[in-house]
Order: sequence, then C-alpha cells, then structure tokens
Amino acid sequence: MKSQWLKEEQKLEILAIVVQAQERGLTFSKTCLFWRINRRRVVRWNTKRRQGQSLKDLKPGPGIPVNRLLPEEVGAVLKMAVKEEYADLSHRTLAVTAWDLKKFFVSFSSVYRILVSHNLMSIRGNQRHHNGKSIPPVRKELTGPDQRWCWDISYLLTYEKGLYLYLYVLLDEYSRKVISWLIRWNQTADESKCLIEEGLINENILDLPEDKRPEVFNDRGRQMKAKPIKTMFEDLHMPQIFSRPRTPNDNPFVESMFSTIKGSPLYPGRFLDLEGSYDYFKIFFPWYNGEHLHSGIDYVTPDQCHAGLRDKIVSQRKADLENQQHFRKEVNRQNQNILTEVLKPVILDSNHQHVCSVINL
Repeated sequence: MKSQWLKEEQKLEILAIVVQAQERGLTFSKTCLFWRINRRRVVRWNTKRRQGQSLKDLKPGPGIPVNRLLPEEVGAVLKMAVKEEYADLSHRTLAVTAWDLKKFFVSFSSVYRILVSHNLMSIRGNQRHHNGKSIPPVRKELTGPDQRWCWDISYLLTYEKGLYLYLYVLLDEYSRKVISWLIRWNQTADESKCLIEEGLINENILDLPEDKRPEVFNDRGRQMKAKPIKTMFEDLHMPQIFSRPRTPNDNPFVESMFSTIKGSPLYPGRFLDLEGSYDYFKIFFPWYNGEHLHSGIDYVTPDQCHAGLRDKIVSQRKADLENQQHFRKEVNRQNQNILTEVLKPVILDSNHQHVCSVINL
C-alpha cells in the first residue's frame, strides 16, 4: 500500500484491523509490516481520529496559491476586453496591448481562462481556424531585416463580376514590414518591377555591398518568372528563390499578411475603383507597419522589429510580468499573514500613482 491514495473508509478499516490484531497479541509494527504500510502513516491516521478530524485526503498544495490572480486584475482584464476598440483582438494581442499600456500584467493563458470563464472567447475577428496541417518551408535563419524579401499579388474584388484589382506587396520576411505596395488593374512584369524598385529605394539597398543585399522569395507566377524580372534580380545580385509548384505554403509570410488584410473587421470586401482602394490601403498599411502587434515577431510592430527594438521591448515586457508576479505573491502572502521581504512595487497605470493601477492597498 506504499504511496497509494486510500479512501477514508479504507483507512478506518485498517485502523480497526490493527486494533483487532493487537487484541490477539500481534504488535502494531508487525501488523503494519504485514499490510506493507508505513507505521508512521497509521499512527498519523490514529492521531487524527482521536482528535475528531476527518481522514479524508485533502487536495495537495496550499489552500490559496500565493501566485493567484488578484480580483482587481481579473476585473481589469474583463474591463478592457469588453471595450469596443479591443473587441477584435485575440487574447494574446489583448494581453500584449495591456502590457504596453501598463493596464495589467497577466500572462496569455490567464487572460484566455478569464475570457473563457466569462464567455468572451469566441473568434475575435473574421479569421477562420487553422487546420494545423501546413508545414513551413526550410529557410536559412535570418538575423536581421533586409536579408530576405518575399512578394506576391492578391486579387481585390470589385462590384463588377469577373473584374478585379490586383494588390502587389513586397514584405521583409524578418520584420514582416511592408517595404512597398501598389494596386493596379493588371498583372504585368512592368508593375512588378515598379514594386521592387520602390522597395530598393525605400531601404537604400543599392548602397549595400552586393553580398549584403537581400534574397527574394516568390512563387511561380508568370510575373515572377518573366525574363525582365529575372534579369533585374541578376543585375542587382539579389538571388531569386521560387516556391514549389502548387505549394502556397512555401511563401507563408506574405500569404499570412494577405489573410490579415482580408480578415480585418474594417476591410470593405469590395472596391468601387482604383482610387477607392488606394484610399483604404493608405490608411491600412501605416497601421499594419506602425501599430499592428504581429504574433510572428513576439507581438511587436513590424516597424519596431525592423528598427531592431524587438529584443528590448520583449525583455521589458518579461521584466514587468515577473515584477508583477512577485508583487501578486506578496499581496496574497500578506492577506494570509505571511511575512516576506518587501518587493519593488509596479505602477500599472500612470494616471494613478498607487502600488498597482488595479490594486489600492
């Protein structure tokens, strides 16, 4: 019976057998040895029974975890989640946004559990579920921006059946920043050259040594395989890499960006003309580069990642979370009258100079 969990009835039965064995002359220790149960364990049961305590096993661990979320933190998560401006954010993006705004410091999983428990965890946006079957392509590891670009063209629906606008996008694979974009009525190699040339100018690529220029990843569309495009990349000493035939997952980053575009709650779905599409995307792409917290780059914006600020921002968030976890433990321990060392407080709201924006000690 070593290391076995026993019910209260079984413990009482063992104690009764021990008493009967003692009445017949068998010692307490030999009875425990016969039953292969630790003697101290039986002594503990007998002591509890004499004191009128229950022999039922309690749940292991402390009754109240010291790292339990404070009620004020739960309230802060719910208060922010129901606001209209945050209604379309995923639980991860919601948490990161709160960290940056110093509203609360709660982990992804805790935010998820809070939202689920209050029926707030439906799909927050127009995205569909991932099927989980895609296999990412093998690529060499990137260490900074402007090492690999990827580009593609996507259809934009109009109000005329069979008539489309075409969105050209050039993306930096490391930072997910949109380097250049344009919209046209046709898919041609000349328009593709304009897209690449604008990217070269925006990033000052021609000032770099030839061996430091980015490689370019694209699919096998006729615009990508056109001779003027191939010649341009050869002259610029920028290797052109093609995906496998009929394998869009080989170019996942720009495809994911198109999904973000068309899954946005404000996406109109159809455009009346070229000017209308430009009016929309002149607002969207600055938001995407400067404000969108991208899940693929630790929830920083593409502009921040492109500028080399990603590690600094992520480390600061981690430090804030750890500091808040220590502070939360201190509050819970104080509530349980447990003395611990004084930890550095965290200011979660710059407008309220309390120990915590959601806690008023």
